[in-house]
Amino acid sequence: MWLGCELADLHALSAAWDDLPPDEFLKDGGKYRHRRHSCFVVTGDECTQVPHRGHWQPLEYNALHGGMQRWFEPMKDATVQQRVWRQLMLAVGQLAQTAVAHTADAVKWHIEAHQFRIDTSDGIGRPTPEGAHRDGVDLVAVFLVNRHAVKGGETRIFEATGPNGQRFTLAEPWSVMLLDDARMIHETTPIQPEDTQGWRDTLVVTARAGDFQNAG
Repeated sequence: MWLGCELADLHALSAAWDDLPPDEFLKDGGKYRHRRHSCFVVTGDECTQVPHRGHWQPLEYNALHGGMQRWFEPMKDATVQQRVWRQLMLAVGQLAQTAVAHTADAVKWHIEAHQFRIDTSDGIGRPTPEGAHRDGVDLVAVFLVNRHAVKGGETRIFEATGPNGQRFTLAEPWSVMLLDDARMIHETTPIQPEDTQGWRDTLVVTARAGDFQNAG
């Protein structure tokens, strides 16, 4: 497959989503989001985890949570030290090199990886409480890790400067949406429980040339 790894190895990562701490920065007062966050640098076939850092976006890209330094718990070593994790990070960096950079010279890609669990403990869970948005990066990859006993969660992508768009629902574990962030805006509709509390697990990986987004 595109990632250069076996589907069974990706499934082996999924248990890590059962141990995500609450997102303490939700400005809508919800308790439905749990997450971890870690950062990496990919250059060619080299992948290095960088010291833990906060996640920052300008208000231009995140009207709800932009302009604030958000320190989430880092991903566990047991997750990021797996061989398949390195394959994931390299695949995203190499795709950015091919699809965005259009150069044979190796670009240093600054990768932010977010583990998300959105649940229905509040009766409704919002994968993108900030609404339709861009992330301020070059490439976005959204992997559906799993979804359980929920309805909704439709992904919507639209041209940032045009009328065209698409709507679809990621349903199969480890299916992925790849997005040129400079050209497109995206959002995912809320989830609701089907008959009991459910959840939607995703891995969001962004690649940005030059540097990580930094305050100031």
